[in-house]
This record gives sequence, C-alpha cells and structure tokens, in this order.
Amino acid sequence: MSFKKELKTFLKVYLFSWVFNYLLLVLSWLSSGVSFQSFMETYWQMASSSRGLSLQHSLFLFYYVIFLIVRYFVRVYRKKGFKIAFIQFLVRFVLPIIVIYVGLKSLIQVNANEGFDYVWNHSVENKTDSIQDLYALDGKHRGMTVYDFGRRNTSSIKELIKNNVEWVVILPYFYQEGEQTNSIRNPKEVGKWSHRDSMFMQSIEKLHQQKIRVHLKPHLWMSSGWRSNINFENEDDWNTWFESYRKTMLHYATMAQKTEAELFCIGTELRSSVMHQPKKWDALIQEIKLIYSGKLTYAANWDSDFDKMIFWKDLDYIGIQAYFPLTENIDPELSQIQEGWQKHLELLKGLSEKHQKKIIFTEVGYRPDRAATKTPWEWGSFFSPLSKRKSDKTQYLAYEALFSELWNEPWFAGTYIWQWDNSDFEIREKPAQNAVAKGYSAVFSEE
Repeated sequence: MSFKKELKTFLKVYLFSWVFNYLLLVLSWLSSGVSFQSFMETYWQMASSSRGLSLQHSLFLFYYVIFLIVRYFVRVYRKKGFKIAFIQFLVRFVLPIIVIYVGLKSLIQVNANEGFDYVWNHSVENKTDSIQDLYALDGKHRGMTVYDFGRRNTSSIKELIKNNVEWVVILPYFYQEGEQTNSIRNPKEVGKWSHRDSMFMQSIEKLHQQKIRVHLKPHLWMSSGWRSNINFENEDDWNTWFESYRKTMLHYATMAQKTEAELFCIGTELRSSVMHQPKKWDALIQEIKLIYSGKLTYAANWDSDFDKMIFWKDLDYIGIQAYFPLTENIDPELSQIQEGWQKHLELLKGLSEKHQKKIIFTEVGYRPDRAATKTPWEWGSFFSPLSKRKSDKTQYLAYEALFSELWNEPWFAGTYIWQWDNSDFEIREKPAQNAVAKGYSAVFSEE
C-alpha cells in the first residue's frame, strides 16, 4: 500500500473522529435545554483548549486503532474465507483481550482485598427527615462537597441529613487555559444567568427547602498548570487577569445574594495573585460586600503563606484547604495520625489568635488507600486501582483523628469534607462515612 493512500485513509479517519464526536455532543445537547448558541460557545471553548484537543486526539487514536483492526480482519476474510478469519479473530483479538482483562481484574481484586471488617455504628446517624441544626448550638460547619450536585449528581439530600451534614458546597467551576493565560472564561454580563447558573440556583433552593445551609464556592479550573502558580511577566497582564477574575466573582456574589447562600468563598488557592496584588484583593472584598450580605471566606492552600495574607481581617472565617501531611509512613495507627496533627494545630491556633478569626477547613479529605495520611493532597489516576492497595481503614482512621483532635477546639469552626462521592476521595458507603456522621453528631461546648 502506498504512503499517499495510507495518509489519505488516516486523514479520513481523523475527519470522521471530529464529526462523530461533534454529533455525539449534539445528541447530548438536544436533551440539555441549553440554547444552541451557548452549546456552540461551550463546544468551541472545549475544542480549542489544550485539554479538549488532547481528549479529541486520544479518541481519534482509539477510532484509528479500531479501524485498523476491522480492516485487517476484513482483508483476511476476503483472502482466506470466513472460517480462517473467525479463528484468527478469536486467537489474535478476543483471546488477548480476555487474558488482559482477567489479569487486570485479578490485580484490582488483590489490591482491593483489604480485610477491614468494620461494624457500622447506626446510633450516630440522624433518624429524622430534617437536620438537627446543631450549627445553631455550636456554630460548627458540618459541611460536605457534593460534586455536580443538582446537575449530574442526584445524591439524595436525605442521605446527607442522615449523616448529620448541615452545610453543602455548591461548586461552580470556571476556566482558564494555563498559568500565563491572562483571561478567564467568565459570564458575559454580571447577574445574567445562564442555563448552567440556573441549575446551581435551583440546587441551592432545593437545599434551603430542607434547611441545609449553602457554601457557594466558585472554583477556578485550568487546562494545564495550577492556579496557585499563575504568573505574568508584566503588570498589564496581571491587571487584565484580575479584572477578568473580578467580573466572575461579582457574578457569583450576585448569585449568592439572590439565593441567600449563607457563605461565599472569594477565591481558592490563588496564592500568587493574593501575594502580588493585595490591594486589588482588598478592593474586591469591599466590592463584594456591597453586593452580598452573608459571610465571607477565602480558601488558602495548606502549604501557602496564609499567615501573610492581609485580608483575613475583612473576612468572617480563615479558610484552609487542609491537606496537611500527617504521617511519614503508610498504614498508620490512629495514635500516629493524632500525633501528626499536633504541629499543625499549634500553627492554626496561632493564626486564629493573631487575626481573631475562627478557622474552617474549606476542604479536607482522604483517599481510601494506604498512603492517605502521608500525601493526602495527591489525586489518584486511571491506573491507581492497579498500583495502589485499597485501605478503607486508613481513610476511616484519618477522619477519626481529624475529629478527635480538632472538633473541640474553640478556634475551629468546622469542615467541608472532600467529598461525598464521584472522586478518589469519596466517603459514601465506606467506613469513613460513619466516622464523619459520628464526628458531626458531636455538639461542641466550651464549658
């Protein structure tokens, strides 16, 4: 086969992959209720981003491999007949897939076979259909992040209530391409609600109907890099970026006010901007206060210079993304995890006393694996089930230590667990869920 002919085939499959993927998205759009203009804008943003292009080309390679396999067996069929083609298909394609599947399945099963026999404690659960409103008694946030709540996630509010959750994070993501991209894909007009915005607002209304309080936490997501490392070579780019961020925050602050969300987070893990543009952050906080009358926080990463952030005085809570390393070893005992908290407690207590503000953990979470307390900030990967041994026990003990060491501290105002389900950190239907229900059932008293 000539190179030109093969190249022509390659390009045809490439074009097919774009058209086919687009049609799949159109089919999804038909049942979404989103306008075609909004759909096309979202599609273009996705297709032109580095992450979108990476996904598109990965799918193309998958289609191309399938095409080559089908073409090979069709040619065998034409040359040698159905019987030979069928035998070769079984031996060269089906059998290797079965061997690989059984091998991978066996490895996953070995890694998942922990042998942690946990006896569920139902006595700590809320047996009623409504929250007990323990926040009104002790001011502690009994929070949970429920990813895509009200959109693709249909977790029952009753499940959360049963586990003593009284606050839920609503997490609108907004995007920029990379660390040196000076603009954010933000709303066209502050306070003009998109279909996506309306879904967030409906979710907040549903939670409020069940007396659950809401923490609205807009979250910058990047196609590449990390938001803490945003950096520009000149002030014009810094100013352009912040104006874009400011517009986005004012939009969501308006949403928080309209929906009466009880807590609004003005930013998450934006260390470089906070340190480089302190005056702009001060001005943004004052502007938000003209729009929103509820309580404010900012979510500083556990390893950032949160003690040097000057705006804590203007917020209601000091917020920490609390992925502190707690042990140097895997498979720790409870006492080791508790000991690992001590140096962090001293730092956090001093921070609270310095600024005369209580601290909330805007995020805290642990994976169900053996290294959960050693590197709690790490996300798993697609291959994690193959390379990491499961440990519901370590995840459970991590939460036991969290509540035993922090819940009764007068300077500590509560936690937002990352997260309920649909992630490497999920606690739903694991022993950790019961540990959280137990921790949240306790009422703090300074007496």
